[in-house]
Amino acid sequence: MIRELLEKGSPSQVAIAVAGGGPVITYDQLRRQVDALAAQLNALGINRGDRVAMALPNGPEMIVSFLAAAIAGTAAPLNPAYKLDEFRFYLEDTNARALIVPPNGAEEARNAAGDQTLIIEADLDADGQVRFSSAGQADPNAKQSVPGAPSADDIALVLHTSGTTSRPKRVPLAHANLLASAHHVSETYQLTSEDIALCVMPLFHVHGLVASTLATLRTGGSIVVVPRFNPLSFWSTVRDHRATWYSAVPTIHQVLVARAKGGTRPAGAEYLRFIRSCSASLPPQTMAEMEEKFGVPVLEAYGMTEAAHQMASNPLPPGARKPGSVGGGTGVSIAILNEKGDLLPTGEKGEVSIKGPNVIQGYENNPQANVESFTNGWFRTGDEGYLDADGYLTLTGRIKELINRGGEKISPREIDEVLLQHPAVAEVVCFSMPDRVYGEEVAAAVVLSGAATEAELAAHCKSLLADFKVPKKIHIVETIPRTATGKVQRRNVAAEMAKLSK
Repeated sequence: MIRELLEKGSPSQVAIAVAGGGPVITYDQLRRQVDALAAQLNALGINRGDRVAMALPNGPEMIVSFLAAAIAGTAAPLNPAYKLDEFRFYLEDTNARALIVPPNGAEEARNAAGDQTLIIEADLDADGQVRFSSAGQADPNAKQSVPGAPSADDIALVLHTSGTTSRPKRVPLAHANLLASAHHVSETYQLTSEDIALCVMPLFHVHGLVASTLATLRTGGSIVVVPRFNPLSFWSTVRDHRATWYSAVPTIHQVLVARAKGGTRPAGAEYLRFIRSCSASLPPQTMAEMEEKFGVPVLEAYGMTEAAHQMASNPLPPGARKPGSVGGGTGVSIAILNEKGDLLPTGEKGEVSIKGPNVIQGYENNPQANVESFTNGWFRTGDEGYLDADGYLTLTGRIKELINRGGEKISPREIDEVLLQHPAVAEVVCFSMPDRVYGEEVAAAVVLSGAATEAELAAHCKSLLADFKVPKKIHIVETIPRTATGKVQRRNVAAEMAKLSK
């Protein structure tokens, strides 16, 4: 199914280019590489449905590995910045049969792999082609691979989304889900083979994988991938590759706006058709500043992992762009439900709920989450919002208590549990606090049973968590605020800690 996307581009058309003068892969080369690597995975014992984890930086190795793994088995990309315990959890939770890593480094990922997980190294050869190498097989007694191409219902990609009161939930995205979302994105922005997408989002997220990558492949366009976002070289990359659009979280947009010199349009911006913003709320002021300084329409969209990314978006001109709104549904139906699951009228706030071919049928091995998340066929997003008379959706908050740090969704409970591992911590509640750069940052209120400083607790977190999850502020308090019934509510704790900080 995903393999069909690779047939859209003409053989000599550039499919993937690396910013800064790296290798270029044409569609003909991409098709050959993906087919060869998928066959190699099969030969190593990877079969339909087997999970292939990968801890790779942004680059052609990541894109080609993802495509090959999704065809041979099921791709399970992971953040290369995870620490040992995080890798161990995700590898065990997905029951990964193989782990794809760079030829050098990724020691924590390698160390987290169990005896049943095959290590595969992905590297570029002298011709700039992606190659796999491995010292063994996933299983010497592996069954023969399932013949033929994957079906629409086969799981192509598994990602995790964090809950506030439970362990991260496993999201199985079928080939049909991904193809539907890629179709919705490409249709929304009228992408063609002439478009060149600058991919600045990490490719272990659905945002970068679907919006920047699969939607571009679907229309035979070109992807320019950067190893990591760098504001110093951003506009020169746009100029050198003549990028026609890019999609990013508001944090990246805000950094670019802050660096833009007053009255001078950045060189390269003239090639852009539009700029897309997704994965966190875009302040209307930032949108206005972007359009003024960069001279192109800025389109805010709404996506989530369970919907294979895009659910709504503001349209291209001459359609109306509404600051503060995420636009209308794109290939999905959007409704606002109350707690009982009743449909609410236009203008009334409730839980944003969706139906569509890109939406998962349910979480893996999590019946409780499925009961809570699906009502009469509607998937409940956990976000609060309302629809206006034009069908545009405005988000007003989150019913679920995830921390949204620049588009990174962080489970406060996960950080609670890490802090509770410290011998001096008796109680802890983590929550979000406002941040000028990232929108939200992680904060914590801690009751101690022994001696410890804020710096020591932060260092403890840093040893066990990726840097973006480490609390920026840790309040050491005598007691944790509770309701009259003795319950702890994160929003109430956040409000009390905000008072203490004044």
